Amino acid sequence: MEDTARAVMETRFFTVRPDLSIVEALRVFQEASAQLRRQVFGLVVLDYREQLVGMLSMYDILLLIRPKHIHIWGGMTDLDLTGILNHACRQASRLLVNDIMTTDLITVTPDTHLLYIIDIMIKKHVRRLPVLENGKVLGLVYLSRVFQHLLEKFGHLSQD
Repeated sequence: MEDTARAVMETRFFTVRPDLSIVEALRVFQEASAQLRRQVFGLVVLDYREQLVGMLSMYDILLLIRPKHIHIWGGMTDLDLTGILNHACRQASRLLVNDIMTTDLITVTPDTHLLYIIDIMIKKHVRRLPVLENGKVLGLVYLSRVFQHLLEKFGHLSQD
């Protein structure tokens, strides 16, 4: 069993353009989840040349909706939250993927060893890494797939 990104990367992933609205991107999240029959939490952002320019994750969306300076106001339980979520969603709907996507990306190649990937994911608190070869996105390595690979390794060890 190969211990590289190639062995665990998911080659079916969904993309959006940076100039897509947040509302349209949320539709892509929903469509991707329906097609894969599992919840999709991250989208690859490609420019018109099909070059990787960012990632849009569930976390990016949640950060957009959560009041940025909530710590200054006090705890959430100290606030009257009536209507705030609807207002935040209306404001967010005016933005583009480019406004909130993560652009400071860490990428790996298909031959990157899984121990290196695990180290990155733990140190950087990353759940998915784009796999690039010659500037083209080949797939994504998900933390859950890496863990599944480890479970299989442990299973083989117990049979020896």
